[in-house]
Amino acid sequence: MRIEKVLIVDPIKGEFTGDVIIENERIKEVIPVDYEKYEQILMPGFVDYHTHSLKGIDTMHAKKEDFEKWANMNFEYGVTSFFPTTVSASKTQILSVIKNLENVGESIDGLHLEGPFINEEKKGAQNPAYIRNPTIEELEEITPEMVKLISMAPERQNFKEALNYLKTKKVRVSIGHSSAGYEIYKDAFKNGVDRITHFPNALSAFHHREIGGTGSALLFDFKVEIIADGIHSVPEFIELTYKIKGADKIILITDSMEAAGLEDGQYELGGLPVTVKEGVARLKSGSIAGSTLLFDKGVRNFKKFTNCTLQDLAKVSSYNAAVDCGIKDIGRIENGYYANIVLLDKDLNVLKTIFKGKEVYNK
Repeated sequence: MRIEKVLIVDPIKGEFTGDVIIENERIKEVIPVDYEKYEQILMPGFVDYHTHSLKGIDTMHAKKEDFEKWANMNFEYGVTSFFPTTVSASKTQILSVIKNLENVGESIDGLHLEGPFINEEKKGAQNPAYIRNPTIEELEEITPEMVKLISMAPERQNFKEALNYLKTKKVRVSIGHSSAGYEIYKDAFKNGVDRITHFPNALSAFHHREIGGTGSALLFDFKVEIIADGIHSVPEFIELTYKIKGADKIILITDSMEAAGLEDGQYELGGLPVTVKEGVARLKSGSIAGSTLLFDKGVRNFKKFTNCTLQDLAKVSSYNAAVDCGIKDIGRIENGYYANIVLLDKDLNVLKTIFKGKEVYNK
């Protein structure tokens, strides 16, 4: 396969016109050519490592065939790699998800456990009945090789012991749903935790006498997940975060729940009833309950909110997440990398998605 006369966007080499040759699932050659005009943009396939559901398929209830269907639906939105994401649940429920994900290939690169080791005060749409302290015994059971990422609150009892254990298994730990303040964040960062879940949502607020989780995430060299829907954070906050952190420290996610791609109505998340109105998902209490964001819309939003370069957009939508979670050979338009790529028009609408060298979506 040869893709010609496109603007190639690589997160490391930048933006240039040229051609790309694909052979045996991988990019064989990237050929810079000084074309005067181009109509399409070629970027690395999008990576979403925090997504609970899509079009009614939910991580907590999906079977093997559901996960495969989800992976195929993702291609329409340019997503070529994702982590299905749990909510706080019983050990039995988590083990059931793990079993249903066994031997599912496609574009599923791992599993993200969001909870249950979080703070009840910042539970958001997480079910408080399942929130608890981590133990090594439970972690031994619920972190097989497919678990790549776990969101936890650093103030929970046994957090440091859990962190040290998870390091031995090469599971990334991300701070999320936490009431902790500066000192705890400082200590966590010193101990190797450098990632924040759906920043700044479900964190302690910024204040000039206690900068909280929000301020600490900006002060220290944390990588931060961003839900670029304009609802979880106003566009100005996303622009502010981009100016402070820079593109290298931002990871776009959807945090999508089961209404993503569907109409307004009644849904559920982690056993809790959710009402979706005008695309906004909320619990009865009014708390936001995940998003209905589709990844390609988040990409367009981030570009609009920040006026970032396309090179920076490739970082936040693909490369950063892959590097952060140790997933190799994706996230770049470069020789030897998997041909997981998305072809876009100049307004960043998805025209075609290629997964491991095969065309899997064509608008």
